[in-house]
Amino acid sequence: MSKKTQIVVVGGGAGGLELVRKLGDKFGRERFDIILVEPHRTHIWKPLLHEVAAGSLDANLDEVGYRSHGHRWRYRFFMGRLETIDRAAGQVVIAPLLDEDGVEIIGRQRVRYDYLVMAVGSVTNSYGTPGADKNCIFLDDRGDADRFRMKLLNQCLRVSRQMIADPASDARVRIAIVGGGATGVELAAELYNAAAGLRHYGLEVFDESRLEITLIEAGPRILPALPEKLAEAAREELETLGVRVLTSARVAEVTNTGVVTATGETIAADLRVWAAGVKGADFLRDIAGLETNAANQLVVRQTLQTTRDDRIFALGDCASCPQEGSDRRVPPRAQAAHQMADTAFANLCAMIEGRALKPFIYRDFGSLVSLSTYSTVGSLMGGLIGGKLAIEGRLARFVYVSLYQMHLMAIHGWLRGLALIVVGHVNSVIRPRLKLH
Repeated sequence: MSKKTQIVVVGGGAGGLELVRKLGDKFGRERFDIILVEPHRTHIWKPLLHEVAAGSLDANLDEVGYRSHGHRWRYRFFMGRLETIDRAAGQVVIAPLLDEDGVEIIGRQRVRYDYLVMAVGSVTNSYGTPGADKNCIFLDDRGDADRFRMKLLNQCLRVSRQMIADPASDARVRIAIVGGGATGVELAAELYNAAAGLRHYGLEVFDESRLEITLIEAGPRILPALPEKLAEAAREELETLGVRVLTSARVAEVTNTGVVTATGETIAADLRVWAAGVKGADFLRDIAGLETNAANQLVVRQTLQTTRDDRIFALGDCASCPQEGSDRRVPPRAQAAHQMADTAFANLCAMIEGRALKPFIYRDFGSLVSLSTYSTVGSLMGGLIGGKLAIEGRLARFVYVSLYQMHLMAIHGWLRGLALIVVGHVNSVIRPRLKLH
């Protein structure tokens, strides 16, 4: 029997998971072997990580198990972390899988590929800031979000006990968030929403007034991807909640007690979150002789093929893709990964069937930033009508929620996706408001 055609997708984020679902649904298992390589057991939509970190979202209810999803959509899940690519042999090398004690579960392995798609996403970029890697929490995956949530709860409990012991105490939970982009802004607002609910779950003397959050942005304003008017509206909303917003404030150093700015100001903080910028993972730099840029992204042509190997594609945050008629590259955003997954699927099918490949054309559908239950601001139709349709309030919140619902239908199909949306609404009523364990 001839070997099956193997398509290996490395990375089970939004783009990678949508792609294997489409490939498995089209090709099945008879003549093709669709393989997803991913170091984690479950998928959670990355734009929701700030809600997991604050405790307002129970990731156990929203996560997708790769094994069960693969069984339904006819692809194989291979748990492991990519170590390198052997282009001459047409294989990816998977690092040994270790348990939490460092004991080897599965040794180093090689997986053959006929076509390879890199969809490993991005990691937080600390820009070499002294102390940032050691003293900050990065919200790159579910493990980071869970770790932050437990540190937050512990600090809230510590302050609550101090207030019981001394009602006149001015004890506070101090949090510094570096980065005024969507992640930093959304996390700041979500933390106030979570703190307001803690009084209902055993911390009777604790409320959001005991929260002291500083949002630090190096640029002249927060949310640079949004029009200035909307960014200013978001700033006003945050300051109304109690967030101290610092702009044009470059971080010079992060210590285990706070953040030091370039002007010498020290911002005391019990918890420090770095949410300023992204880059490709370090292992991508010049991997297997493929072309990469200064941010460790794989450089691709408009067909999403890497510049030095037609059989290797890249999509999402780990890809540096040109935009037609512009000198700017496709931005690292969830909507870009979703659109790239569609193009990668079409081009893989075209290569297999001997047809011409089509170029990827990025369509900017705008940006939305959720300020928890307080507000949502954003702009839609970014490149469709030659301008921006600004939306705020309830309409924006509805559209923001709809983005996640579209993601559910993209990875589960419309029938199961709709069922999960209904279950989500039910859980929002019957489940606790906060995840405290």
